[in-house]
Amino acid sequence: MRLPLLIAAGLFALTSGAALAETSYTLTIKDHRFDPAELVVPAGEKFQLKVVNQDRTPEEFESKDLHREKVVPGGGQITLTIGPLKPGKYEYFGEFNPTTARGSIVAQAK
Repeated sequence: MRLPLLIAAGLFALTSGAALAETSYTLTIKDHRFDPAELVVPAGEKFQLKVVNQDRTPEEFESKDLHREKVVPGGGQITLTIGPLKPGKYEYFGEFNPTTARGSIVAQAK
């Protein structure tokens, strides 16, 4: 009698979790630059930001606007959860190469 309840609870957890899945975006670091330099996202929604470093040297993703600071190892990647954001422009930069590694996230109202 318990097994059907456990199966039903497991299926509910799987299907309701899929409905809550966050949108994911990827930023790539190559030649000490972020690509894309401007990422447009919908305002008011939480999202995952994957930062992939294709350079051999580490870079630090830093944003005072987003209150985030995290080192991305050379050849490595990180994932950050961001938002929900109000409409606007949020700047970020690479702490180790601040003159070239720059970009922004633009949150637009739907």
